Amino acid sequence: MHIHQLTLKNFRNYDQMQVKFDDKINVIIGENAQGKTNLMEAIYVLAFSKSYRTPKDKELIQWEQEYAKIEGSVNKRKRNFPLEIIFSPKGKKAKLNHIEQRRLSDYIGALNVVMFAPEDLNLVKGSPQVRRRFIDMEIGQIQPIYIYHLGQYIRILKQRNHLLKSLQRNRSADRTMLHVLTEQLIEHAAAIIERRFKFLNLLRKWANPIHQGISRGLEHLEIMYNASIDVSEEDNREKIVNIYNLKFSELEDREVERGSTLIGPHRDDLLFYVNGKDVQTYGSQGQQRTTALSLKLAEIELIHSEVGEYPILLLDDVLSELDDYRQSHLLHTIQGKVQTFVSTTSVDGIKHETLNKAEIFRIENGIILS
Repeated sequence: MHIHQLTLKNFRNYDQMQVKFDDKINVIIGENAQGKTNLMEAIYVLAFSKSYRTPKDKELIQWEQEYAKIEGSVNKRKRNFPLEIIFSPKGKKAKLNHIEQRRLSDYIGALNVVMFAPEDLNLVKGSPQVRRRFIDMEIGQIQPIYIYHLGQYIRILKQRNHLLKSLQRNRSADRTMLHVLTEQLIEHAAAIIERRFKFLNLLRKWANPIHQGISRGLEHLEIMYNASIDVSEEDNREKIVNIYNLKFSELEDREVERGSTLIGPHRDDLLFYVNGKDVQTYGSQGQQRTTALSLKLAEIELIHSEVGEYPILLLDDVLSELDDYRQSHLLHTIQGKVQTFVSTTSVDGIKHETLNKAEIFRIENGIILS
């Protein structure tokens, strides 16, 4: 899988740009604030229809312009096809093969991308929200129906929280609508958790061997799902629904008192253990970074095993954050099999034969010079 060509119009600091890429390694060099991260972001947006840097689509549109457009020519399963995303004040349009997709779940997954940026090194020690985002984005790529369930869950959750705040002000009000929303929320929550469990089983298969390789066989990595209710990976969806029903009944008065939904996938987390110890709390910075790197490399192999092709890898200013050993391990792992984009201010200090064969692009003020 690779991108042949990318075209940008009014995107961030790019007025208009068209560039063709090498199907192996592409190095994007530029000083800060010149547009190299914007270029990486555009590829990510083309895959997911939203940015990893901002939740506000309007920020992707160049100042004083009416719209922004990203077009990409993609090769997947030996077939070429175009992708297109247009952002405007009216919303966004996502096109696959020139046909607008009404549901994002019909679009996401056409282009598979793994992003590794400096903030991903906080995957282990960062907030639970960072880890939930990690798992949501990766499941969505290989199981687009997950995006549907997640979107419905978030929509109903907002309605339910709004209703709980109303009931908080008027405790004697009828709760029939709350029970209806709770039933709807549980339906999607159970589907989300079931798929998260299945995804983690796949992730473990790849992550621990990779982690052992990076640690020279000295460390064993375990990944656990920390749910807000008492469920296990052996539970089927029906049992998860029953457990949610019981728990929501128990918590109803407390949720009304607090005006908020207290359990559900939006409250869940991932836990990482290295040699039996919680790496978030007790791990060294090196162990935390090795865990984050193992997860990202595991993503690549997992997507390959599920989709049949390697995803595109975006390394946004992350190589300089890794020591020589982890840097070398990363580049050696992807060598020759993954189309990779590396953004950096300089290749000095990055010593690996992979970069000797790379296509070099220099960016200055939103213009590609070479």
